[in-house]
Amino acid sequence: MSTSSAASFDIYEAFVSFMKNEEISAPLAAILALTKLIETSDAGTMFELVKALNDGAKALKASTSNPISLNAGCELFIAFVTLLPHDSASFSDLKLEFVRQGQKYATEALTYRDKIANLALGFIKDDSVILTHSYSRVVMKTLLRAHERKRISVYVTEARPRGLGLRTYEELTAAGIPCTVVLDSAVSYVMDKVDFVLVGSEAVVESGGLINAVGSNQIAIIAQAANIPFYALAESYKFHRLFPLSQDDLPTHKPNILSFPLSPTGNVTSPPSTDATKQAPEKYDSNEKIRQMTPEQIACNPGVDYTRPDLITLVFSDVGSLTPEGVSQYLVGMFAG
Repeated sequence: MSTSSAASFDIYEAFVSFMKNEEISAPLAAILALTKLIETSDAGTMFELVKALNDGAKALKASTSNPISLNAGCELFIAFVTLLPHDSASFSDLKLEFVRQGQKYATEALTYRDKIANLALGFIKDDSVILTHSYSRVVMKTLLRAHERKRISVYVTEARPRGLGLRTYEELTAAGIPCTVVLDSAVSYVMDKVDFVLVGSEAVVESGGLINAVGSNQIAIIAQAANIPFYALAESYKFHRLFPLSQDDLPTHKPNILSFPLSPTGNVTSPPSTDATKQAPEKYDSNEKIRQMTPEQIACNPGVDYTRPDLITLVFSDVGSLTPEGVSQYLVGMFAG
């Protein structure tokens, strides 16, 4: 491939193109974008190729406000490139092999949700009442699979501010699964009605902890207090070499997250004027209003949070049902070659 072709390659554009496929998640799109980078690269040595891949991964991470799951895919593929045993006759042949293996892995990885759904099915009893959070493709696959064989009912959180729980509600209801939307603030109210919690993941980290849509951590805390199992579903390409000790250690954390607004003089500013209120239908109090957060207020809130491993009962993955400690062991082996 010519130098001009390599220079004109836009890895983020390739990533976005792959993300248009609803079945492809961010880690897989990142892996496929990196394979495209290899195809266009004029690197003549392994050192040059690994540098190009690291630069591409850096560009991808800089292009999004939440690079966590994307970065898991980048790390996995770059580790694969550096650790793959080979006997290729030339470096050009080796690059072609990397591309073939990357594409083969991505194709195989599309079956992982089915594997997880079948594994988790054994833990779902007939007449189970399940609480889930936000929207997750692997959770949806599992719930729909369970509905084919068993009777289940589902509570789903609204998952503000994006309201992705409403998408879960719509799809489950359309499939004939009894489903009720729960206010994020009503999780403790409903917890004693459920048999277990089932959530997806942005990433599962080295400690065996979970990074997922904000609100997952408080659900896990409430579940543990109520002695309710908390299960996480995660494809193995979301296993991430990251070791957060608190919410502030997440790559998505910024200084403005949940900060107090101060004026240049250091005083607390007055609340911004907003039209983000809606008149409620008249019932008893005609002055009652439904208040909504402003975009600025939403921007000062986190999109994901970290759940400690001691709050997680099991992680269901395509490599098996693992305890959080088992995830740690698997991650060590995965990147050790």
